[in-house]
Amino acid sequence: QVQLAESGGGLVQAGGSLRLSCAASGSISSIKRMTWYRQTPGNQRELVATITTAGNTVLAESVKGRFTIARDNAKNVVYLQMNSPKPEDTAVYYCNMNLVVAGLEYSYWGQGTQVTVSS
Repeated sequence: QVQLAESGGGLVQAGGSLRLSCAASGSISSIKRMTWYRQTPGNQRELVATITTAGNTVLAESVKGRFTIARDNAKNVVYLQMNSPKPEDTAVYYCNMNLVVAGLEYSYWGQGTQVTVSS
């Protein structure tokens, strides 16, 4: 059974830093795209950052210059480094991975981790 486990969320002061991690476990052949999303109450989930197998990244305009995404393919982990967070970055952050399991590709989600940025 494949699982995604997120960690690293919590309370951080504006201007500080926080690193989120998401580790995949189970019978995984390979992992393609890894993505971080976030969601606030009453709003749709929005893409924060994504990284391909080759390491190419795309970040939302609102986080460019402050957040970075990285992956460790040996450990099946994706990271979101949040530098200089702002109160408007407060949200539940979810990781998503496109995984190949038994020859088929699936999309898996983490359970979400709360990030609260205080002013």
